[in-house]
Amino acid sequence: MIRLFFNCMAAILMALLSALLFATATPLSKLLLKDLSAFQLAGLLYLGGAVGVMPLVLHRNQQLSIRRMNRKNQLRLIGAALLGGIAGPVFLLMGLNFASAASVSLWLNLELVFTALLGRLIFNDHLGRFGWIGIAGTIAAGILLTVEQGTTGVLAGSLVTLACLCWGFDNHFTALIDGISPAYSTFVKGIFAGSTNLVIGIATQPLPAEPAAIAGGLVLGAFAYGASIALYIAAAQKLGATRGQSLFATAPFIGVLLSVLILGEGLSAFQIIAAFLLVGALVVMFRDRHAHEHSHEQLVHAHSHSHDDLHHAHDHDFPAPAGQHSHAHEHTPVVHSHPHWPDLHHRHNHKPTNEQEPR
Repeated sequence: MIRLFFNCMAAILMALLSALLFATATPLSKLLLKDLSAFQLAGLLYLGGAVGVMPLVLHRNQQLSIRRMNRKNQLRLIGAALLGGIAGPVFLLMGLNFASAASVSLWLNLELVFTALLGRLIFNDHLGRFGWIGIAGTIAAGILLTVEQGTTGVLAGSLVTLACLCWGFDNHFTALIDGISPAYSTFVKGIFAGSTNLVIGIATQPLPAEPAAIAGGLVLGAFAYGASIALYIAAAQKLGATRGQSLFATAPFIGVLLSVLILGEGLSAFQIIAAFLLVGALVVMFRDRHAHEHSHEQLVHAHSHSHDDLHHAHDHDFPAPAGQHSHAHEHTPVVHSHPHWPDLHHRHNHKPTNEQEPR
């Protein structure tokens, strides 16, 4: 149980660091859009993201091919690249052209809403009463800030909303991918999405003669998209997409603060109050872990795991490593009951009569 606690804390810290890195993208992208189009910047950000995680991919000596993945995981990766890598950032950057960085940061709270709704309706992501209260608190914080900011344009809000919907699907697709590491999935997604958007951007508008903007987009992408996405995927696979996203939802508020520091945009009492409301909502959200009897079917897959989490008691053909490690392994059928989140091993259906709220 002690190791489980520390694994959970590590996942929470990864999600928060992911949010901090991603939060830098909005105000700094606002500056880069003075010289680059939305397609060009989106392409550079994701190509930079691929470069940012390349050392992790090479360090693990992974074969750079998705052909070793099963068809479901291939489709999830393709869906994440199309929606989260190509469409999402372009919609966001287009909206950023029409609104302030602070306003766009606040609208990004909708990503949590779409992730929760899609999880509940499509992806077997359990959400109990504490989860819904946490979601409501997060939405309330976003509404409070949005009302305080005033109307900044229906077009900008619609574009950012579409981006958040795309990333809601992306969050669930990436949280369910196994067989490859988070770093590798980020690399593949970055190369495919970044190249596609950059080609479209160059075809519609010449790149600026000044190389500083191009270099800035790549460097920003390496940290705000590459390192951030890899950290988020690793956290979401342990916590579930909705809970991982509830922590990642701090990014918009960090983005507001960075907009004040970098762009000189205002910080009001409403924004401070909303930040405290968000913290309370996240605390309530993490009370939503539940316990009930559930079954695991026979399964063979590969992902990062340790042998003290009730699901990985398998033997090895090699000396078993201590702590987290990754390799292909088999799960035998089992029926048991324990507190859990909707991670890779707990995307099962729920029967209300069998559910137990945490005590």
